[in-house]
Amino acid sequence: MSGKYDDILHLPHPTSAKHPRMPISERAAIFSPFAALSGHAGAVAETARLTDQRMDLDEDTRAELDRRQAVLLKYIAEQPEVTVIWFQPDERKDGGSYVTTVGRAKKIDEFKRILSMVGGQEIVLDDIVQIESQLLYDLP
Repeated sequence: MSGKYDDILHLPHPTSAKHPRMPISERAAIFSPFAALSGHAGAVAETARLTDQRMDLDEDTRAELDRRQAVLLKYIAEQPEVTVIWFQPDERKDGGSYVTTVGRAKKIDEFKRILSMVGGQEIVLDDIVQIESQLLYDLP
């Protein structure tokens, strides 16, 4: 059986004088899968990520929170142990999440409206929804 390519079938592979042959280890990269939609999976995951909406506090709750902040301000020099629940806005989309921080209160900046904790964390006073401390219960 004679084919039309019999004359070139057993010739040696041509080798370029200008371009050296690529090593087999590098050839594998040529055939790696191509992600046409790179970043698409991350965008879908970000869209699916749920966030909480900020709660609006009623007048009584806001008044109690203000009272607790005033007591905390009065005893801030003692660096009391506090548990603070606060709303942390999400950086990438509407909403955020409620975070509980436990630690020692270091300073309250009334002008900037920030509560500073001993570890360096800062919490915006307007984002706080609850403050708990043994200090609040030990008062006469």
